[in-house]
Amino acid sequence: MTNRLANTKSLYLRKHSENPIDWWPWCDQALETAKSEDKPIFLSIGYSSCHWCTVMEGEAFSDLAIAEYMNANFLPIKVDREERPDIDSIYMQSLQMMSGQGGWPLNVFLSPDDLVPFYAGTYFPVDPRYGRPGFLQVLQALRGYYDTEKEELRQRKAVILEALLTSAVLEKTASPEIIDHQLLQTGWETATKIITPKQVGNSFPMIPYCELALRGTRFNYQSPYNGKQLSTQRGFDLALGGIYDHVAGGFHRYTVDPTWTVPHFEKMLYDNGQIVEFLADLWSAGVQEPAFKRAVSGTVQWLQREMIAPTGYFYASQDADSFVNSGDAEPEEGAFYVWNFQELQQLLTTAELTELQQQFSISVNGNFEGNNVLQRLHPGELSETLEIALNKLFTARYGERLENLALFPPAGDNQEAKTTNWPGRIPAVSDTKMIVAWNSLMISGLARSSQVFQEPSYLELAKTAANFILDHQFVNGRFHRLNYEGEATVLAQSEDYAFFIKALLNLHQADVGNAEWLEKAISLQDEFNQYLWSPELGGYFNTSSDNSQDLIVRERSFVDNATPSANGIAIANLVRLSLLTDHLHYLDLAESGIKAFQGVMNNSPQACPSLFTALDWYQNCTLIRSNKEQIWSLITQYLPTIVFSQVSDLPAGSVGLVCQGLKCLPAPESFEELLAQVQRSQNRS
Repeated sequence: MTNRLANTKSLYLRKHSENPIDWWPWCDQALETAKSEDKPIFLSIGYSSCHWCTVMEGEAFSDLAIAEYMNANFLPIKVDREERPDIDSIYMQSLQMMSGQGGWPLNVFLSPDDLVPFYAGTYFPVDPRYGRPGFLQVLQALRGYYDTEKEELRQRKAVILEALLTSAVLEKTASPEIIDHQLLQTGWETATKIITPKQVGNSFPMIPYCELALRGTRFNYQSPYNGKQLSTQRGFDLALGGIYDHVAGGFHRYTVDPTWTVPHFEKMLYDNGQIVEFLADLWSAGVQEPAFKRAVSGTVQWLQREMIAPTGYFYASQDADSFVNSGDAEPEEGAFYVWNFQELQQLLTTAELTELQQQFSISVNGNFEGNNVLQRLHPGELSETLEIALNKLFTARYGERLENLALFPPAGDNQEAKTTNWPGRIPAVSDTKMIVAWNSLMISGLARSSQVFQEPSYLELAKTAANFILDHQFVNGRFHRLNYEGEATVLAQSEDYAFFIKALLNLHQADVGNAEWLEKAISLQDEFNQYLWSPELGGYFNTSSDNSQDLIVRERSFVDNATPSANGIAIANLVRLSLLTDHLHYLDLAESGIKAFQGVMNNSPQACPSLFTALDWYQNCTLIRSNKEQIWSLITQYLPTIVFSQVSDLPAGSVGLVCQGLKCLPAPESFEELLAQVQRSQNRS
């Protein structure tokens, strides 16, 4: 028997539709029911490709005793964080306040009258283990606390709510000066320190930090950290490590070790978009490592084969877990991707296996539960023998040779994965929803890569996805975040606006001479300003003014997590728009936004590299007006705070105009002079 989640569109919510727990989706009726029945709300937040969310769904949420107690004493609500990142952000911050750490699944207990949390955790086992109490014990203790400790509960909630409200308001800096070159250096040095290789723990891409480390290298800061070296090393870690799928392309979420060897195997669109753009930037900065180009090309092939809808948008993610056999009750982590040594011996010739062992981390015992995750040991080109060997592994995994498999249909859920007659291994489930913010990150990455690697096909993919969003994500004149099989839903949030405006501006730069992308960016920026800008505080709220009624606080995102902060990207967009349109009100908004978050940048530079990238744009923004030929001569170079505008009415005898913020330099008469002005402009801080 299914519960209320059976008819929802979210794959993550539907995965819980057969739980004995009487789940509700987040809605007014659920909140009102909890209030009227005086039941504390059990709010559980996760996402479809989350491994430990899957584990808890199959354990605690499927346990009949737990379900019976939950249904009688709580009102359980399930939220897909990819649908409602605003809800997730508020309650993740609550968890971090209570425990000092975060993660998913995010399980929070709320008072029904005001939705303020009073307890939070992540994974709860059925029985006590891993140093964690059993979930039924937790439920019984918290219901008893809610019923008998009303005054302590009130005081506890008051402290949490005050902290949330204080965090949402922030404190503006007392200094009116924002041309603070020392602040930018502090942000850069913090970012480079953070991406310095470590000896323990997980390894995440952390692209906003890598991007800031790379862009700051042009200033020649005196520092113990070498930004060029560290950002290059991160490129090697990504392109050579087990985090990259060397057989079929695409990057996994992170690795569970400091050596970039064994990944947590889900593939998220947002990671891949950011990594593709970063590797392209590294290449344009002169680090022309063949492994970078191969990783970008392989990721684009993976996108085209497995992650693109017939209508041209990109799917959200692929799960970490997959079934080994169709009769298995539960999927196994990484099963689609790993190889035992006996398989390799059967699939490859002796010469191929020998060379694979020389170039990849292959052993009889393996590096992951008796299996092998492929990790390259050396940079450079792969030999023809190795490419043939990897193609054989591709064929074993997919049942078809790489060059013959143009499209590989997604498995929409576990049932479909187990019942389809796959020619190779059973694939991981794909979440096929369209998320504007994540598509936008990939569009930006493809647009930049098309410039750097001179690949027009990358640009065409980006344009098709962008046109899908423009054609389908506006309903009754308002921008929407999600699309399920042709139906737009959920009003757009700040990251959707900010990331898509950036994507449109990147397309405008890559598709030289096409003004339509800029026009669309301007129009969307107007809507963004109307519904999400804070005139009193500066910066953008996470949610629109007419879609925040169910939130206990209205936040303005400034922290970079798996994706960049919306306000960091938004402020940089405003600077770019001011250059391209000559409208100074965009620059005024950018200045107001930087001032709004300057206190955070001073006090917590480790939290907000995207805001420092925006500060770099504000301090060093440069516009180059020239003809198409000169623009194409410059566009493959690494010029991180420059925008190009194609014009035909240049001063007589000149090859272009270089404008630094609010002033233009003397018109250069040669390309060499133009290039010299550009280089000085990028380093004028």
